[in-house]
Formats: sequence, C-alpha cells, structure tokens
Amino acid sequence: MSLSDVLSDADRKKQIRETAHAARRDQANKDEISREIVARFMGLPEYHAASTVMFYVDVRAEVRTRHDLPAALESGKLIIIPWCNDEGELELFHLESMDELETGMYRILEPKPDLKTNADKHVTPEDLDIIMVPGVGFDRRGGRTGHGKGYYDKLLEHARPDTPLVAIAFECQMFDEIPMQSHDVFMDKVVTEAAVYEGVGRRSEDGA
Repeated sequence: MSLSDVLSDADRKKQIRETAHAARRDQANKDEISREIVARFMGLPEYHAASTVMFYVDVRAEVRTRHDLPAALESGKLIIIPWCNDEGELELFHLESMDELETGMYRILEPKPDLKTNADKHVTPEDLDIIMVPGVGFDRRGGRTGHGKGYYDKLLEHARPDTPLVAIAFECQMFDEIPMQSHDVFMDKVVTEAAVYEGVGRRSEDGA
C-alpha cells in the first residue's frame, strides 16, 4: 500500500468519523431506539449460547446499554464490562451489580476504584463467549472504525477465534464502506434498529 493510499484512507476515516459523530449526536429517541438495538443483540442465538458476555457501558452519544445491564445481570450469565486503565489499555471486569459502578474521569461509568484492583474481578479476553463492540462507523461487511486509539483492536486480538464479535450501532452510523487495513478487525455481525448485518468477521484474515 502506497503512502498516498494510507493518507487517503486516513482522510476518509476522519470524514466518516465526523459524519457519524454528528449523526449520532442528532439521533432522536436515543433511549427507545437503544433498547430496540440491545434487545436485538440479546435475542441473537450467539447471545443465548454464551455463558460469559461482554457488554460495553455507553459513553456520550453511543447506543445506550446501561438501561439493559440490570436485566442482563439477572439472566444467569457472567456479565463483563471493559474499563480503561492509566496506560490507556482496556481491562475486563466481572460486573455483579450496578452498585459496583460509579462515574469516573470524563463522566464515564466504570468500576469503583477499590474494585478495580480486586483480582477476583479480573477477566481475560479468552474467557469471553461473545463480545459487544462499540464503534463510530460501520459498513454492512462488518467493517468498523473507532476513535482511532486502538483500544478495542488490542482487546480483540486476544479474543478466542470462535468468539462472535457483535457491534451495535444506530442505523445512522452505517456507511457504504469503511476503509480497512490489514490489522483492522471485521465484525461477525452489526446490529442496528433496522437490521442485523452479517459481517465477514475474522474469516477475512485468512482469506476464507
């Protein structure tokens, strides 16, 4: 890939992010539509088959998940959430009650400080049976772009090959094509209020 191609992809991703952020901020009825999207996620066969499920906790204008976490906690499944440590890396936390969360830096809901260091609460990516993935923009192949920091890319590198990667997003976050490079990870599914899109997933990495 030439330098001009890389710059072109970077410019396209920047434009997609700006467009998606604006569309997401302007999304009407966020609570109601978020509940529809999360209900679709929780209705997937892959979710029902999973024992250990990773949810993200919504920030700013993302699809809101916090309203459905209490029901997930009562489902009998192990519910895992990510949080960002001081090194800018995602760690995984076994959530057992919404009371274990508090608003931290940047108004992000995360585990209370005394629980973050509890080894019994720590989970590895290999433990996850299904992963809910946030993002800024997606396409119908499962292409994804985040904020460009690579937090989730690093986490997903360590997920088991058989663990479904399922993104949730508002339909306004869908694009014709997200520029993808060799290190980028395709989703297995993208769930919106309008559809469940079947992505190519990590099959794309070996050309399958």
